[in-house]
Amino acid sequence: MTAAATAFLGTLTPELKAKATFDFGDKHRLAWYFTPQQDKEKKFTRKGARLEEMTADQKKAALTLLKSGLSAKGYEQATTIIGLENLLLELEGPKGAMTRNSNWYFVSVFGEPSNTGRWSWRFEGHHLSVNYTIDKGEVVAGAPLLFASNPAEVKDGPKKGLRPLPEIEDHARSLITSLKEDQDKLAKQPRAFPEIKEGQPKADVGPPVGITADKLTADQKATLLKLLRAYTDRMPEEFAAAEMKKVTGTPDAKLYFAYSGTAKPGEPYTYRVQAPEFVVEFLNVQA
Repeated sequence: MTAAATAFLGTLTPELKAKATFDFGDKHRLAWYFTPQQDKEKKFTRKGARLEEMTADQKKAALTLLKSGLSAKGYEQATTIIGLENLLLELEGPKGAMTRNSNWYFVSVFGEPSNTGRWSWRFEGHHLSVNYTIDKGEVVAGAPLLFASNPAEVKDGPKKGLRPLPEIEDHARSLITSLKEDQDKLAKQPRAFPEIKEGQPKADVGPPVGITADKLTADQKATLLKLLRAYTDRMPEEFAAAEMKKVTGTPDAKLYFAYSGTAKPGEPYTYRVQAPEFVVEFLNVQA
């Protein structure tokens, strides 16, 4: 990451570098957003250097930085999400309420990339926010890491059948449908989970709710682990292993799964997996 960030900054003009770089303590570091950020004139309001204003070499360096924070699979999913902006533009037309632009993705670097100090970086746009903080050459935070997809499944056209993020739905549905009546009473929530709060330093989702892993069968717990691995598999191998160690090191009585809605395809539902050291949340409320 340090090498990729240094190389990226080295490609930039002074004007573009001024847009891309911030002090580590700048409040913009915590101002992460996965929703479209635009004003009434449909102009972008995100900070950072955007792909749209980069040369081919600068854009390649920006994507190399993104690649440094993701696995090969995660990078493929991220670039697919970016490409869906073009599909949304086709579906909504140029007069849609939101600007759809696959080059409206922004790169920000906080502090000086090095293996001795503390710094961080972000690659972000609609439905994608990748954030990493590094201290003395070690990743100390790889969150928030948000991937989303609109549509969840392409229904028509040359990309018909494309599902950019299939595992995070398939494993969750498998777990939900496997729950027995007494388990379901613990896991199912009366209301959908709210959208995660953007621009916040903490997830701030409140105390855990739902069924704990000690009340799941061995097969159900295995499915839950597959679900969580679908999230960590987006990350570089070494960091993914460290995150999964948090999962396997969590006592079953402190690992919670909860959901709302139904597991039927095409109907809205949400779920959350929560433990003392992490929280995973999924929302599909526009089905």
